[in-house]
Amino acid sequence: MNIGEIARRAGVSRSTVSYALSGKRPVSDDTRQKIQRVIDELGYRPNASARALANGRTNTIGLVFPPAGNHYTGMQLDFIGSVVEAAAAFDYDVLLSPSGVDSDRSFQRLLGERRVDGAILMEIRLADDRVDHLRQAGFPAVCIGRTAHAEDEWWVGLDHTALAAACVHHLADLGHRRIAFVNRPERMVRAGYESAHRGLDGFTKAAAERGLIVRTYCCGDDAPSGQACLEQILHDDPATTALVTLNEAALGGIYRGLAASGRHVPRDFSVTGVVAGRWAETVTPQLTAADVPAERMGRLAVELLVERLDHPEAPPCHHLLAPPISLRASTGPAAPSPQAGPEATA
Repeated sequence: MNIGEIARRAGVSRSTVSYALSGKRPVSDDTRQKIQRVIDELGYRPNASARALANGRTNTIGLVFPPAGNHYTGMQLDFIGSVVEAAAAFDYDVLLSPSGVDSDRSFQRLLGERRVDGAILMEIRLADDRVDHLRQAGFPAVCIGRTAHAEDEWWVGLDHTALAAACVHHLADLGHRRIAFVNRPERMVRAGYESAHRGLDGFTKAAAERGLIVRTYCCGDDAPSGQACLEQILHDDPATTALVTLNEAALGGIYRGLAASGRHVPRDFSVTGVVAGRWAETVTPQLTAADVPAERMGRLAVELLVERLDHPEAPPCHHLLAPPISLRASTGPAAPSPQAGPEATA
């Protein structure tokens, strides 16, 4: 079914049908209603490419989201789902581009062929070539995350610095003095991923403020890496009684490692971190955590992008979120150190 058939059945010209669909020229109400009745009867849906040519919009947004490794983590999938759901509410489709660097061919096609009206970028680095490229090209984009120059950009972010610090203060208030930090994979830290760097910064500053003895670790985004990391923590300092993690994908392995070492959570060892709520509730005992509001962040990112598309001259807008720690069952008062004598724990 095409515009020609609609024009024939409605008794009007092809150009009149085109104008009625695109709104580029006025069409009388009677004619518009006549055309709409034919469209409804035929179940016609305009071709997306033709519609884009007519009104300059594809009604598609790009989600530029490189997987952290050879797979997407649970939290990453939560973000993807939230963006798709929020975009649908605005009648936008989502094109996923697993682009990691400025030279990535998928990213270049997204821009060069104008397949989308705007883009949402994830896994943001402090110095991010993709963000710089889009800004220079004048291409509408919103980041989920913040670069080092966030004041000039459109974004929605999580305050990893404040949240990691809040986790440290929570543990210190419970009497923990020797705490480990489990970060994202080393290659992500080297690449400058902002969540890894800002989380580490918040952890170390809060630990220094409370006079804690701490060690920091990078960890792969999977359970085996989590277990290996926990084993290394206890090998390096058996007196460690708690940890803070940004790595929800490693959480199951961390718990498994604690069980294998004979450490009961939370009686012997406390665990907390920055993790999506539904993932915090899948482990036993459930994780005390600053819950990542993936659904809200995805919705806000889509709303910002639609706002930017509708008002190209609007000044940059952003949202920085810092949800409170949800107290569950994985943290408790510090137990006497297994390496300390009676005098040290008195």
